[in-house]
Amino acid sequence: MSAHDKLNELLRLGISDADKPDISQDFLHFTLRKKIIEHPRFTAAIREIARLHQRGQRSGIAEGMLLVAQTGSGKTTALEFYERRFPRIVVRETLKIPVLRVDTPESPTVKTLAEAILLAMGDPGAAKGTASEKTVRIIHYCKQCGVELLLIDEFQHFIDGNKPSESKRVTDWLKNLINKVCIPVILAGLPRAIAVVNSNPQLRRRFGAPFYMAPFGFDTSLEQREFRGVLKGIQLALPVPCVDLFEANLAQRFFYATHGLLDYVVKIVDDAVSRGGSGPSGQVTQPDLALAFKRSVWFDAPDMLNPFMEKATLRLLNRHLEPFDIWDEITQYTSPSGYRKKGKAGTSQTKALL
Repeated sequence: MSAHDKLNELLRLGISDADKPDISQDFLHFTLRKKIIEHPRFTAAIREIARLHQRGQRSGIAEGMLLVAQTGSGKTTALEFYERRFPRIVVRETLKIPVLRVDTPESPTVKTLAEAILLAMGDPGAAKGTASEKTVRIIHYCKQCGVELLLIDEFQHFIDGNKPSESKRVTDWLKNLINKVCIPVILAGLPRAIAVVNSNPQLRRRFGAPFYMAPFGFDTSLEQREFRGVLKGIQLALPVPCVDLFEANLAQRFFYATHGLLDYVVKIVDDAVSRGGSGPSGQVTQPDLALAFKRSVWFDAPDMLNPFMEKATLRLLNRHLEPFDIWDEITQYTSPSGYRKKGKAGTSQTKALL
């Protein structure tokens, strides 16, 4: 028996022959994560990154942009999408890296961040040398490999778990590195990354106002049309019949089930579709979405708070121990007195830096 057959056997364990699904209708392979959903907020971020990239190429201006978003809004997907559009190539036995994307390590130090950049470049000796030696190699490789644009993701790690003194050392090092490589830089992270930039006057001058890739809203007719448009695009990508995801009532339920975060929309739809719907001809139904919500978002959700249950109370699920109770509210960092608000994520770190 092949591994594929063994998996199919295990997936049908305990199911009677009459209820066993037809293998031809098995959609376990399906996932929306292999698709890029080019909604307006995503494309606006891509255009802004491209603008800075082009200015750096045409006029040698090394500008910076701070891209912030809630977790699950598609920030990392946007950076990965942009990097893939400029693949690495070998020219005369020299590796060219037009766009370099780096993930910030947790609680970074100068040495670990330098190592992360060297690893992203493909340096087999990334861990070797002092921080100063690594810095010299980064500057050399950026020039040798023709790096045109630097993308640094998870920038909020600069303050997550770090002492203010260590954060200052790392931000000072990064500021100096940016000056030396003289290329456009995109810093990306959760909204509290704004506090990191604000803590260093030179970084603040270079990166200015943040570009906020906001989650979807549902308060205005414009927000509703935008969110429903995304749901319609998702529905067109499904390989199975499905209740209309973009219907006004169901779209509202999706909003409250996901807090407007695209990643959670994908989680719910992926779960429901990959298991097969309970409706006629395998149609995915609203009850299927209710079960998918419990499996992929909130496993012990009471029926009254499961947005896909018919009689549910529709509200944001942001109270204590609910799925979205930890929310990095951007106004903490953009409002003059916002960081003083109590009960907000990141307050202590922000106070320490400011």
